[in-house]
Amino acid sequence: MKGENGNLVSAVEINNLSRRFGKHLLAVDNLNLSIKRGEIFALLGPNGAGKTTTIKMLCCLLRPSSGNATVMGKDILQAPQAVKQVINVSPQETAVARNLTALENLILMGKIYGINSGKTRARAEELLEMVGLGKRSGEAVKRFSGGMLRRLSIAMALISDPCVLFLDEPTAGLDARSRKSLWELIESFRGKKTVVLTTHYLEEADALADRLAIINKGRLVALGTSEELKQKLAGMETMTIKAEDLTQKAVERLEENYPRVTLTDGKLIIEAEKLDFDTVVDCLRAEGVRIKWLSMKEPSLDEIYLKITEGGQMDESA
Repeated sequence: MKGENGNLVSAVEINNLSRRFGKHLLAVDNLNLSIKRGEIFALLGPNGAGKTTTIKMLCCLLRPSSGNATVMGKDILQAPQAVKQVINVSPQETAVARNLTALENLILMGKIYGINSGKTRARAEELLEMVGLGKRSGEAVKRFSGGMLRRLSIAMALISDPCVLFLDEPTAGLDARSRKSLWELIESFRGKKTVVLTTHYLEEADALADRLAIINKGRLVALGTSEELKQKLAGMETMTIKAEDLTQKAVERLEENYPRVTLTDGKLIIEAEKLDFDTVVDCLRAEGVRIKWLSMKEPSLDEIYLKITEGGQMDESA
């Protein structure tokens, strides 16, 4: 897709993309997506949902059974070599030469891409600093932790300076500290490169993605920002109130605005698609109720995920 000035607005356009393995397994089913330039976009779904298969098709490593896609305006079927010149991928299985140093791994990758030797070394040193491995550049990577190997893998994918960077399950199996470090690195690409990442970590998609697509059984079941999906698909917000002098009249007044109001173990629980804090507090105070404490629980991405992956249906408004 191009803007008014003719520049590409979308980095990736996916049109009716499908991939079948044998007669019975439809791994990706008629997928349609548009990914903007410069955004961090997450493909979220359970194991086997079709995320990695989608990435492989976009990287021209796997031919679609039907449909098509373009990456930076280049057709994955008609111009796979042109696509490969503007992308790179950090695969789920970290592929490094473990007996080489971190610097040697990047220089080797640069040579594979045909980059000038002098420029490759400078670029490799710059990237190792970027991913926090500058001080370990001369160390054999067989001594690296899982988090360090993932950062090295991303640096290797960046050696060709791709327009679109695909990250397949970038933090799978990492501890919390390593995951946070990688999140900060991925965040630094926002607006500079288009990043398409697959993940089954809800927290990761919520924290990183400008927009996310939830895929289940090969089909797109939800699309939007995290907040949009929470508002459109999640259901109820919950407010819990502990109060003194709570009367039946106060409960009845709340029921005029909210359909689900219950009193349990001395606590008032209100559920609605949208709760207004001020309306609830003003209503209770007008009836002489003294609020001791109040808590709000908004819908979570976890609830949305479980709801739509179990049901497998997309809300048409999403």
